[in-house]
Parts: sequence; structure tokens; C-alpha cells
Amino acid sequence: MQNAEVARRRDEAISRGVGMMTQIYADRAKNAEIWDIEGNRYIDFAAGIAVVNTGHCHPKVMAAVTEQMSRFTHTCHQVLPYENYIRLAERLNAAVPGDFAKKTIFVTTGAEACENAIKIARIATGRNAVIAFGGGFHGRTFMGMSLTGKVEPYKKGFGAMMPDVFHVPFPMGPHGISTEDSMKGIEKLFKADLDPARVAAIIFEPVQGEGGFYEAPTDLVKAIRALCDKHGIVMIADEVQTGFARTGNLFAMQMHGVAADLTTMAKGLAGGLPLAAVTGKAELMDAANPGGLGGTYAGNPLGIAASHAVLDVIEEEQLCARANELGSRLKQRLEAIRSTTPEIIDIRGPGFMVAVEFANPGNKEPDAGFTGRVRTEALKRGLILLTCGVYGNVIRFLAPITIPDAHFAEAMDILEDAVAAARQG
Repeated sequence: MQNAEVARRRDEAISRGVGMMTQIYADRAKNAEIWDIEGNRYIDFAAGIAVVNTGHCHPKVMAAVTEQMSRFTHTCHQVLPYENYIRLAERLNAAVPGDFAKKTIFVTTGAEACENAIKIARIATGRNAVIAFGGGFHGRTFMGMSLTGKVEPYKKGFGAMMPDVFHVPFPMGPHGISTEDSMKGIEKLFKADLDPARVAAIIFEPVQGEGGFYEAPTDLVKAIRALCDKHGIVMIADEVQTGFARTGNLFAMQMHGVAADLTTMAKGLAGGLPLAAVTGKAELMDAANPGGLGGTYAGNPLGIAASHAVLDVIEEEQLCARANELGSRLKQRLEAIRSTTPEIIDIRGPGFMVAVEFANPGNKEPDAGFTGRVRTEALKRGLILLTCGVYGNVIRFLAPITIPDAHFAEAMDILEDAVAAARQG
């Protein structure tokens, strides 16, 4: 088979609403390497968008899934429960930040986790309104779209969003938006449009993913915590992309010494199998009546088994420390590239959740064109990169945290060549 032929079939069979970042059709993968159906080899700095933090086909994860497959693949936990589901909830209750009693629910996707967090906050508080942030991404369902702070491509053309969702600015240093601006945005909201006594929840990403890898400053996180405590609002940390060692901690909120009331997670939770969760204060998690939460595939046995293995691998291979080491090396290389690349205006991100932002050296405007050329030139040379950001001018680096040193070094050389080629073209 050839990529071009499969691409033609894809265009005829799949809705164009499902976006495509490459025309590479995967055949097999191992750790940070992927081979396509033509036998071409690539280094993967996408990791399924921060999903396979433990690498493609980690032996421990594969063994756990294989063993579970030999027993059963599905019962629906609400019908016939299974012990490893409960044991994983116990592990997450212990691991998620917060010195209080916690409970967990399992669902299937990150969007579903965010949806359920809002449901829990609303039933627990008896309130409706939700505050989210510009640039945030929380999924493609209607509540997910409504919470998301980016119109194109997520909201455009889909009609009215869910009611009682309000957005305020998120700190973006390169664009002159500070914590003070964010908190003033909430203050203005409370003065002009929204009684704080109607607010069920404030939801935010500790590091914005799709929005451009802008990190929530600690003073913002603490200010949100204080505001929520003052008004009885549920604080929700969306750790779908930041979770499971990506930021150098198991959860990004550990960087701030602040605990959210509810934490959503997915992506890296199960090493490539669909599994998501909400973990939070026990009294909030128990607010819904039996049957109000859950789903047919929620907590699928294969995903649960994979997640246990992922948590084991993170601990045994010290992936939090590894993320900090790789992120430091990546930033050093990017700083070296910046010395000859005036288009680079910012290098940022905790752990191995690193991004570089580009702007036109002349007018200082965000340069999505240059960013796209870097991605394309890297792909030509066998390195898969992802762009992001409200202006499309950010490249985010999301390689598996288990990437071997030799492959990381090879990727850095390709990146440097790709940036140089983009400047020439």
C-alpha cells in the first residue's frame, strides 16, 4: 500500500470534519518511533497528543492488556463490576493533589471527563454558571465546545453554545496578558453580568494545551483557589493533557501547592487505550444519585489494566525526573537555535511539556506561516511535530517521556535543520 492511495480512500470515506495533520498512515510503532505503510520511519514528537507518555507499545502496558484480554474485555462495570477498577480508583484518590477524602469515576474521553466534572459541580452546588478561560480546550462535545476558548475550528458553524458559560482572559506573557488581567476579567464579570452566587465552577488547564502551552502562574492558581473558597465555587483542574508525568510531576497542580476540588484526566492515563477519569472531594463526587454518572464503556477493563501498568512504569522508570531532564535539554537546544533565529519569541513549559513560539521579526506579529514551514520541513526529515496556539504560531513538543537518548539527539538535529530550512524558504 501507498500513503497516497490510502489518503484518496480516506477522502472518499471519512468526513472532512475529522482533521488531518499528516498524510502518514501508521503501520507499527515502538517507543518514540513510527513506521508507515511504505516502510518510512519517523520520530514521534506528538505521542498521540500526549497520550503515549510511556511510549508506543511499552512491554509492561502490552503485557497487562494481553493478560486482561485473556480474562474478559467488557462487562459494563455498572452491571458486573471488577476489582481492578476499584483498585485504580484507590490509586488515583491517593495520587491526585489534595489532603482530603476523594472518590473517582471513570469515563472514556477527556471531553467526557470535563462534562462530568461540570455535572458534578452543578448538582453539588445547585448552581448553573461556569467560568472558563480564553484559549482553553476542553473537548468537542457541546459543553466541551462551550468551555473551550477558541472559535476556529471548534465552534465555528455549530450554532448556539451551552448557556451560562463565561470566558475571561488567560495569562499569555508574549501577548501582554497577566494574572492581574485575568482576575480583573473575573471581577468585571461579577460586576456586569454574573452573580458569583450563581457560579458552580471555574475550570482551567494548569498548562493550556491546544491554546499554546501557556502555563498558569502560581499567583493565578492561588487567586482562583481563594475566589472559589470565598464564593463556594468548585475549582476544576483540567489535567487531561498535563497529567501523568508530562510536566515533571504526576499532575501539574503539584507545581503550585494548590489542590483543585475536582481533577479531570485522560490521554496519558492508559497508555493509548480510551480511559478518562474525574477524581475529587468525596462529598462532591457523591452528590449525584446512582445512575447519574457512568457510561457503557466507562472504565473498560482493558483501559483499567493498561492504566495500572502506566502508573507502575512512571514510578519504576522515574518518568517525572526523566521529563524534567528531557525538557531541560530541549530548552537548551531551542535557546541555541534562537541565537540564529529571530523568529523565536518565547520558549516555555514545565517538564517535557515544552513549546516554542514564532513571530515575524519585522512587525512582531504571530507567524503561523513560518511555524507551518518548520513543521513541514521537520516532517520531510522524519520528525513529527504538532502546532497549536490561538494564532497557530506555536510548536509543541510531546515526545514519549521514554524516548531513548539517541533518538532524542537525532530529533534535535532534525529540528535545527528544519528551522534553518524554514528561514530559507
